[in-house]
Amino acid sequence: MSHHRLIILGAGTAGLSAWKQARDLTDDILMIDPGPLGTTCARVGCMPSKALLQVAREIEAAGRLHAAGLLAGRRGAIDGAAVMQKVRKLRDRFVAGPVRAVEKMADGFVHGAARFVGPDRVRVGDREYSADAIIVAAGTRPFVPEPWRALGDRLLTSDQLFEMPRIPERVAVIGTGAIGCEIGQGLAMLGSEVHLFGRSPRVAGIEDEDINAVMLEVLSQGLELHLGESAQPERSGQRVSVRFGQRRVEVDLVIAAVGRRAPLADLGLDQLGLALNDVGLPHIDPDSLRAGDAPVWFAGDINGIRPLMHEATDEGRLAAWHALHPGAECMARRTPMGIVFTEPQIAWAGCRGAELPDDALTGGSDFGRQGRSIILGHEHGLMKVHADAGGRIIGAEMACAGAEHLAHELAWLVQREVGVIEALQLPFYHPVLEEGLRTALHGIRRQLPDRKRRPDLPLCHPGEDLLPGT
Repeated sequence: MSHHRLIILGAGTAGLSAWKQARDLTDDILMIDPGPLGTTCARVGCMPSKALLQVAREIEAAGRLHAAGLLAGRRGAIDGAAVMQKVRKLRDRFVAGPVRAVEKMADGFVHGAARFVGPDRVRVGDREYSADAIIVAAGTRPFVPEPWRALGDRLLTSDQLFEMPRIPERVAVIGTGAIGCEIGQGLAMLGSEVHLFGRSPRVAGIEDEDINAVMLEVLSQGLELHLGESAQPERSGQRVSVRFGQRRVEVDLVIAAVGRRAPLADLGLDQLGLALNDVGLPHIDPDSLRAGDAPVWFAGDINGIRPLMHEATDEGRLAAWHALHPGAECMARRTPMGIVFTEPQIAWAGCRGAELPDDALTGGSDFGRQGRSIILGHEHGLMKVHADAGGRIIGAEMACAGAEHLAHELAWLVQREVGVIEALQLPFYHPVLEEGLRTALHGIRRQLPDRKRRPDLPLCHPGEDLLPGT
């Protein structure tokens, strides 16, 4: 049995981030992964999905121009096989980087599935490895309900989606989370007849009822939405019949987008000597990511704390730091945010929904009336920005053009604890989407009891008192 300063289980985003952080402190690191390499994000997640969506947007935009008479002649047909080849080519380019990183580890990498045989030991095949500290960054896998497995090759998950040889003619996407909405809308833009099924009346994780209503209207324009009941797919020859309440829909292919699960049963976590919860995880400290008093840290999607790629990167660094400095002080996390790459994009930053205090102030902005949004061809959109009773910006949620950028700007304002008055003194160009943010901030400003009556301009000498009566 070989002993190491640190063992990392999983060569995904969190695992590679942990390895990079740990390399600043020690060379005695062992990475173990069963493959395939390349990270979930680059191989089957964020990157190929956004490549598919970009092609879909460009094709859909060309169709709008043709329908408006701005492109003359016959509209070209979509070559679905070429679309998928382009997506895979980009996917392979993104995967190459993480794969090279693992290859450079040489003897510091072991290919195989690791299982705990003690709090500080794992077994891979017939070999055991021990360590002062172990980071578990094993990621997650798509969840498929057992009855659906009878669909055979008529069923795809997000891990298999990008291997499609062509765009399906008729498809059912089951699951209205971020993945389901992105893929469903993207395939619809590429010419598929898409049926999107979800048990909840909310889509893509939206918490605000008004913003959800905007997205339901937009999605309904391009695909068939079936919400409020469970979808039951059944094989019907070379097709699939999907039962939904009293209705049935026939499709060529089903895409399962009902969430992902951590491979906990394969890890032997019962050997950690810690109590496990209902899903099979020990209690994990959300600050240090340590599991109880065991020399084990959980980073990335597997811990279920913030299952997003950029959070996995941070958690890898955080877990490596604490694993090599068990007594280190707590490090604060960045302001949380999430983005869904539909059209319009959906995003949130900071507090929203049930997280808001009872006395929170909210300002809104209708992007269906926002100049830059209209020019870009987006006549639907809504943003809501939240502040505490004193006017400090604490969160936002939106479905609007440019949400991927606006969410960042708002997350920065939240993390810097900027107030509405101060934010309004920052520059806003015209015509830009950020003017919609300014409208929402003004909505909050008007609710402040002590709002300043002077123009929204910075003072010549910050901190000086206003003249009486201004």
